[in-house]
Amino acid sequence: MSTILAAIILGLVEGATEFLPVSSTGHLILVGHALGFVGPRAAAFEIIIQLGAILAVVWLYRGLLWRVVKDGLAAAESRQLILALLVAFLPAALVGLLTHHWITAHLFTPRVVIAALIAGGVAILAIERWRPAPRIETVMQIGYRTALWIGIAQVCSLIPGVSRSGATIMGALLAGVGRPAAAEFSFLLAIPVMFAATGLDLWENRRLLSGSDALMFATGFVVAFASALVVVRWLVRFVSHRSFDVFAWYRIAFGLALAALLATGQPWIAR
Repeated sequence: MSTILAAIILGLVEGATEFLPVSSTGHLILVGHALGFVGPRAAAFEIIIQLGAILAVVWLYRGLLWRVVKDGLAAAESRQLILALLVAFLPAALVGLLTHHWITAHLFTPRVVIAALIAGGVAILAIERWRPAPRIETVMQIGYRTALWIGIAQVCSLIPGVSRSGATIMGALLAGVGRPAAAEFSFLLAIPVMFAATGLDLWENRRLLSGSDALMFATGFVVAFASALVVVRWLVRFVSHRSFDVFAWYRIAFGLALAALLATGQPWIAR
């Protein structure tokens, strides 16, 4: 397959799944295996398109981010949001730093992704049924204790297939945050988390970046950026009126279908 066509497909997958509770990493692993686009070059490409997706959030929330940066710690609301994001960022950052190489070496496989997809779907259904009544309706109301709980939940997303956005949103729902605010806090939290992760990955994989791949990388970056813009806008509107059940059932159905393919010995998914 043309590398440009593969870049477009993977850019769409990244942008469409990064902020939905369905696991972008899991989808990228599986689609990459299906396209035969694996190995060090593919790993470097995935870093670039993840950066495109996160820049979409920066663009969409540029007004809020500018206000927070401008006010800094001087304004109470800005200070609370900055510190809440920092508190939520730290657990996964620390655990990820300690376990990054082990996870990359042992858990980035289709079997792990399939198990995490199904388990995550069941968890979403359970949380939607038994979560407490919302008491926090905006991201500015999220305090440090709630942020810490969300950060601890985010640690689960280090497992491929769990979904970073899914873990943080579900953690927020369990802490009494309303659906739209939970989704928006997850988007904002993605900015430091993904910049840190992509920065680390870019440094470790800097030798894999080549000028000959510039067109492929640029294509994937732009496609991921554009598709993430659409998905983030849509998701905030969607969760204002509906539950996350549809994503749970998607995860379970997709996971079971992949498990069936794995059982039949399909070579692209068994790699």
